[in-house]
Amino acid sequence: MGHAIEEIAIAKGHEIVLRIGIENLEDFTIDAVKHADVAIEFTGPHSAAENVKKCLDAGVGVVCGSTGWLAHYEEIVNHCNNINGAFLYASNFSVGVNIFFELNNYLAKLMTPHEEYDVALEEIHHTQKRDAPSGTAITLAEQVLMHIKGKKQWVNHISDNANELEIISERIDPAPGTHKIKYKSGIDDIEIIHTAHNRKGFAGGAVLAAEYLNGKNGIYSMKDVLGF
Repeated sequence: MGHAIEEIAIAKGHEIVLRIGIENLEDFTIDAVKHADVAIEFTGPHSAAENVKKCLDAGVGVVCGSTGWLAHYEEIVNHCNNINGAFLYASNFSVGVNIFFELNNYLAKLMTPHEEYDVALEEIHHTQKRDAPSGTAITLAEQVLMHIKGKKQWVNHISDNANELEIISERIDPAPGTHKIKYKSGIDDIEIIHTAHNRKGFAGGAVLAAEYLNGKNGIYSMKDVLGF
């Protein structure tokens, strides 16, 4: 993701003033971060919250695409608001996926009265994807739970409990990301699918989000960036 984001950012005329990876963590200091206008954070669930906090403490707005760390989300939001910072989190920055979110939410709303349909989710990613289910799948599942009242919680396994919403996760190379939502009845199936062909959509959306966040204060999402 870092290489894809850098490639797109440079092509759009932006300058990369700091690159941090596992090989140069000692360079990740508040003084170094201060040279940036916006930081884009794509690491992992164990480091994301502290990374975001350090960038905010440097007075730099943060676009975060890491997933699996959301137990600390409210803590980061409160910290950002307390210091009048800028923070934008998305489980997926792809423009296509965010359109897919809107479609999923609308379909779930349409399906609310039709209790004869059961619903389940499936997500497929590459084997380097560390968290399961994906943040995108969780967002999709939470949208379904808002409208399908028979489902009380999502689970990441096959379930015989009608009150549980299944999210089935597979890790297969080189899949960059596929998400499916299927409503199934004895009469027919209704299915929507988003399939990413590469990571350029995620990287391009992250750069778009950084452009949007620059110069702002507050908490934002891709809905703000895309005007949904």
